[in-house]
Amino acid sequence: MTKPLTIGLTGSIGMGKSAVAAMFADEGVPVFDADAAVHAMQGAGGELVAEIEALFTGTTGPQGVDRKALGAAVLGDRDRLAKLEALIHPAVARQRGDFLKAHASADMVVFDIPLLFETGGDERVDVTVVVSAPATVQRQRVLARPGMTPEKFEHILALQMHDTDKRARAHHVIDTGQPLADTRRDVRQLVKKLLTGLA
Repeated sequence: MTKPLTIGLTGSIGMGKSAVAAMFADEGVPVFDADAAVHAMQGAGGELVAEIEALFTGTTGPQGVDRKALGAAVLGDRDRLAKLEALIHPAVARQRGDFLKAHASADMVVFDIPLLFETGGDERVDVTVVVSAPATVQRQRVLARPGMTPEKFEHILALQMHDTDKRARAHHVIDTGQPLADTRRDVRQLVKKLLTGLA
């Protein structure tokens, strides 16, 4: 198997993916955060700001992309969303390539990608890991977020592959519905298991 082993980490909204990504990082595994890359490219002085403004006039300002305005501009419009994705996905792919080069000597790396299966990203990694929790726990977590409404939550869920399907397609599932220490133990064990497979 080629080094580094590439791990695609994903999970629906409110499943605790960011927490699990941080646990991988704590185990010394380099993590590429696709969302953070997008935020940076859309922030003040970000490389995608001018192109986004050209496509969706009035959605940017001195601070970069106004995410609310951009969200409103593409909401419910599949064509406009596709145009935005055609801009973002290749840019993220370039950054992912740079990240991989920078960590070429690592045993393994994690690509934290929210829509891993939805975008076919699972075909570009060696191993897939899905972060999951019971639906009641997920709902509770998401609705506790500022500005979140049940309607907004349902809309986001509708855009994502169902948790059951993600779990069925994953090589490994990390349960975040249990105490944090147990989730951390599971991540540690998975890292050990994957390292053993590389040896």
